[in-house]
Amino acid sequence: MRILVTNDDGIFAPGLKVLEDIAAEFSDDIWVCAPHEEQSGAGHSLTLNAPVRLHTHGPRRFSVTGTPTDSVTLGLRKVMDSPPDLILSGVNRGANLGDDITYSGTVSAAIEGALAGIRSIALSQVLNRSAEHEQFDATRKWAAKAIAPLLDAPLPERTLVNVNFPPIAGEKVAGIRAVRQGFHDYSRGSVVEGKDPRGLPYYWFGLHAIEHTLDHGTDLEAIDEGFVSVTPLQLDLTHHTSLEALAGRYSQ
Repeated sequence: MRILVTNDDGIFAPGLKVLEDIAAEFSDDIWVCAPHEEQSGAGHSLTLNAPVRLHTHGPRRFSVTGTPTDSVTLGLRKVMDSPPDLILSGVNRGANLGDDITYSGTVSAAIEGALAGIRSIALSQVLNRSAEHEQFDATRKWAAKAIAPLLDAPLPERTLVNVNFPPIAGEKVAGIRAVRQGFHDYSRGSVVEGKDPRGLPYYWFGLHAIEHTLDHGTDLEAIDEGFVSVTPLQLDLTHHTSLEALAGRYSQ
């Protein structure tokens, strides 16, 4: 099996090395193509107004001066001599839960893989910065168990899988749950205003936790209860119920 490994935290991120080690449990044909610098929050953006450069860091190991989407695109079209069987994106240093996935470069790299018809999995480690255990401990101990059943699962085209690991030691993880996407309350998100040394104002987003409701059967609930969350995501964003209602408004 051939695996392409990517992320949004950059080629030198510790989570990328964790993911390479995990990928090695399934294959010895591993390729890495990741952003040269951190691209957290880049979403599914594509670089259009500047040239993108490709750097080589060793055999089958590359970085891209662009976004996670750029990295997967160049990985598939310029770096690899044949398509991979699997794309793994991560391990993100921080959660990608609920509707945070719309901002996530980690998930978006997997989206690009799904668009190319390749089985793609995004992996993220929820953080507890005050914990005494190594931050990626849950991922190291549970990632292979989460990935293995997905390798031959009957997933429809244009579908990807989003996996999150709880912020606890691996031996304390309660298990793995297949769950739906939850939702945050973004109306209470924070924007902090400050002034730079010249007295000019600046704004900093996302400094405080966003509140959410732990609806039953969601990724947010699973993580809160110490489970690994596994969520299949589809790229068809059409709200089909509304489509029928709107069609009637234009049929007159």
